[in-house]
Amino acid sequence: MRFNEKEMVSLSRQPSEMAAELGMRGPKKGDVVKRRLVKLVVNFLFYFRIDEEEPIGALLLEQCRVEKEDKQTFSIAFLDEAERKYVFECDSEDQCKEWIDAIIKASYEFMRKNLIFYRTEIHRLTGKDPLEQYGISDEARFQVSNGLQALPRESSSLNNKAANTGGERTIAGIMDQDYECRLLKQINIQNENASPSPIKAVAAVRSLTPTSSPLSSPSKHGDRFIPSRAGANWSVNFHRINEIEKSHNQNRKTKDGTTDSNKADGLAYLALLKNELLGAGIEKVQDPQSEDRRLQPSTPAKRSLFSYSVSTKRTLPEEDGNTVSPYSLSPVSSNSQKLLRSPRKPTRKISKIPFKVLDAPELQDDFYLNLVDWSSLNVLSVGLGTCVYLWSACTSQVTRLCDLSVEGDSVTSVGWSERGNLVAVGTHKGYVQIWDAAAGKKLSVLEGHTARVGALAWNADQLSSGSRDRVILQRDIRAPPLQSERRLQGHRQEVCGLKWSTDHQLLASGGNDNKLLVWNHSSVVPVQQYTEHLAAVKAIAWSPHQHGLLASGGGTADRCIRFWNTLTGQPLQCTDTGSQVCNLAWSKHTNELVSTHGYSQNQILVWKYPSLTQVAKLTGHSYRVLYLAMSPDGEAIVTGAGDETLRFWNVFSKMRSTKESVSVLNLFTRIR
Repeated sequence: MRFNEKEMVSLSRQPSEMAAELGMRGPKKGDVVKRRLVKLVVNFLFYFRIDEEEPIGALLLEQCRVEKEDKQTFSIAFLDEAERKYVFECDSEDQCKEWIDAIIKASYEFMRKNLIFYRTEIHRLTGKDPLEQYGISDEARFQVSNGLQALPRESSSLNNKAANTGGERTIAGIMDQDYECRLLKQINIQNENASPSPIKAVAAVRSLTPTSSPLSSPSKHGDRFIPSRAGANWSVNFHRINEIEKSHNQNRKTKDGTTDSNKADGLAYLALLKNELLGAGIEKVQDPQSEDRRLQPSTPAKRSLFSYSVSTKRTLPEEDGNTVSPYSLSPVSSNSQKLLRSPRKPTRKISKIPFKVLDAPELQDDFYLNLVDWSSLNVLSVGLGTCVYLWSACTSQVTRLCDLSVEGDSVTSVGWSERGNLVAVGTHKGYVQIWDAAAGKKLSVLEGHTARVGALAWNADQLSSGSRDRVILQRDIRAPPLQSERRLQGHRQEVCGLKWSTDHQLLASGGNDNKLLVWNHSSVVPVQQYTEHLAAVKAIAWSPHQHGLLASGGGTADRCIRFWNTLTGQPLQCTDTGSQVCNLAWSKHTNELVSTHGYSQNQILVWKYPSLTQVAKLTGHSYRVLYLAMSPDGEAIVTGAGDETLRFWNVFSKMRSTKESVSVLNLFTRIR
């Protein structure tokens, strides 16, 4: 089979229908199960090595068969080589079923039979060929029947094998309910124009699927009903009917190019009209998102102008606060005057374009490393291959701090001390070097690890290091290493994430064993252990605004950001991001956090906590966004990826939250 290698690599980087790390065994004799990243893109099944960007192979889902081998295993075999099977091992039975269903629906046979079925039924009901305008109406492979019978329901090899998971799959049971509803509306409109009775069309549509038709016979009511209109407000209800229809139409359209300030002006004008014409009593316009929800009626599905319930209390004109005082010179009511005097919240704009891009040659595309950090003195340290480079954000000067090629070693992690004068460098051989950044001098070398050091975390003069040898070492750089060393053993695989809490009392660690552990100063065993993640936990961040709040993110098979209350040991919230979570960082001034992602979106997301609504989505990296650091003023972030670039973004504001500044419990807001 001929194919364009560049096009296939480009296709493998497109957003996927499903992606996960699965065990995979090839069809050759002697092949063993290996961990692979498997991505389903259109009708191609790509598989990658875990730490590589380009696929090592792909399966074209055409003329193939899917079989469920056992509860957590399925296989793919092609009809011309039925004895050669590609076997995939899942983590659970539900995941196995999801993969089988997704592969069946992505196959060429499934899409072809769907197209034939839909075309035949549309032709039978309307008398028109929907593909005629494309010039393929006479093509034999999409031949239409005479309109009285559907095409023979031959189940493909994929569908036959999927029947083993429960029940025989037929073409008639495939039809989408939403598609059927849209088709029904078009048929009713055509039949109303062509014939006086729509009964035949309804009967024809009901024969499409064995499920019930969306049309139901009208329920029978009494002969007559005289409503009580005492509690009705016809003008408001009539206005809401038009408003509901407009809001539905706006939801269907894509977002236009209007700015947030124009939207806020429109909302203020809309609220003013509601006050003057409908007596809504709106006195304050809040942010556009919350205002949209507030201005919507409480029961949007209700379209009747009449209200059949009698209100218990009638509002008198002088009590509604919407009347104009006889001494007022304003042409609007008192509520509208308050609305116009209400302070306008400044609109927040997050640029979708980075304000600076730096080249970073040899920046490794390895999920388990931490090669970028930003010091409190506004200096950025980056590990590139065997060297560590320092970039000053004030002067834009670049200096090389060290080169490990002489020692035959490479850089696997970097981390600044809290004062910004020392930088720790973790190496592939398991050493931790302490360097004086200003003098460019190596102060000490810490031994103890037997494998690469991928995570570093400072706590005053104490340095914690996590390694592939599954051990966390905590040492005081002022004392001899053996005297101050503490060994923390709790992970069964490589430690890839380390973060100290803002009060310097707890240490959170994440590993490739899908565990999130919390340690304290006095114990060598974890005081808390969280096992809800389904993939490696590298992204860890402690909230600076809420004591004991910890956020963590999982890898490709998990894709979730989870929040924990370490004071009680209870999980709080969880959101599925849809892609691998590589890093997390909280804003220093507002209750927001930023996350960077890998497979398959390669994006940067800004979240508002605790609502977990997305504030912004930033794209630009073509590879996984594996590295993240925040500027000392808390306004900008820098991200690094395997595309060998560093991108700087303005995502957070310098202004502190007003709620925090007026708090009585905040000791730093008043002079005593």
